[in-house]
Amino acid sequence: MRTVLRRPDFRLLFGGLLASMTAESILLLALAIWVKDLTGSNGLAGGTIFAVVAPMTLAPVIGWFVDRYPRRPFFVAANVVTAALLTPLFTVADAGDVWVVYLVAALYGLSSITLGAALSGLIRELVPVELLAEANGVLQTVRQGMRLIGPLAGAALYAALGGWALAGIGMVGFLTAAVVVTALPTPQQAPSTTRLRWPAELGAGLRHLAGEPALRRALLGYGLGSLVMGFSESLIFAYVDQGLNRDAAFVGVLVTVQGVGGLLGGLCSPALVRRLGEVGTLAAGVAFFSPAALVLAYPDLRLAFAAVLLAGVSLPLTMVGLHTLIQRRTPPMLVGRVAAATQAVVSGPQALSIGAGALLVGFLDYRMLFALVGMATLAAGSYLWRGRHLSAPPGTNPPTPPTTPPGTSPPTPPTRPTDPRVPAPRRPVEDAEGPVSTGTHRRPPG
Repeated sequence: MRTVLRRPDFRLLFGGLLASMTAESILLLALAIWVKDLTGSNGLAGGTIFAVVAPMTLAPVIGWFVDRYPRRPFFVAANVVTAALLTPLFTVADAGDVWVVYLVAALYGLSSITLGAALSGLIRELVPVELLAEANGVLQTVRQGMRLIGPLAGAALYAALGGWALAGIGMVGFLTAAVVVTALPTPQQAPSTTRLRWPAELGAGLRHLAGEPALRRALLGYGLGSLVMGFSESLIFAYVDQGLNRDAAFVGVLVTVQGVGGLLGGLCSPALVRRLGEVGTLAAGVAFFSPAALVLAYPDLRLAFAAVLLAGVSLPLTMVGLHTLIQRRTPPMLVGRVAAATQAVVSGPQALSIGAGALLVGFLDYRMLFALVGMATLAAGSYLWRGRHLSAPPGTNPPTPPTTPPGTSPPTPPTRPTDPRVPAPRRPVEDAEGPVSTGTHRRPPG
């Protein structure tokens, strides 16, 4: 990771993202806590998270919009707009203003998709292909570190200063990111001027995902895993309550251990991409979730720490593998649409999985559900592993297929005559339509 951090342009981008990721990490949980305080309802507090996720349905439109503009100025403008979207929070005073929090949460979710799509394209422009895994690994390591301290810091700041101060801190984070990224040099590569009709442009990202073999397998395999991985969001509470006989607050301890695993996974992910390729790294990330879930089917405190640590390692491996694969296998003018479409395709099964897990845990034993998660993620990881050859590790060249049809001998190159005064013999030259006689003599160079 040191190599990519030595690049001045990436260090600037990293500094700006550090500010915006800090703002993101403290806002989400704090908004839900704010709604809980205003209404006293757990359901309405959970609705805040739904409001953030709901704009995922607009991902294709957002990606199309992002791809129409130069990356750096668009990313700067998106951060400024995100800061402005938080200003309505200063008007929230009582339960009658909860709709304002929901509105801001929905707009913030919309902005999050936009920033993610723009960032993916910006990284692709700034960082050489061979360093994409390192760049994504650095960002995932920091993001996992923020998961350790951000929600707790946000809750503490809300308790000490209130929601208004929290909104102000969030605005400062996004504005700082905008100012820092402004200093980035403008990439020399100009955006493509090719334009299709807007319906075709909207679906270009999905068509690319479906048509590129490595991306198609990555999304199918990860989607299968996501259909059950979200169960753990509800199962972990049953595990702590019924299995470990501890209060629900102990979940926070396990989440902290999971965050430590996330840091380890983020640090190791670039090396794994270099060794296994993107699809292989994604397969490892999904497969690592399998033993973690199977171990959690047996309640034991020591095993619990090992399991959640392994589950934490899983997440950054999947994210680095998937993001790097998108950036390497997608034309620059499509990166925004493909990144946004991927986010929507992945988030749909995850949201469905979280809801299904909350429902099933009330009817079925959590141990049986953890076993189901373990078997399903093992199957998904195996499916991805069998397709690891579709994405060779960066820096390696896949074998070039022969250009001569099978069963035929390659044409023999003309022999240079020994006497430069003697012209080369006339030879037929093949073009796209077949053998054609040129009717000219080839002279040796010089």
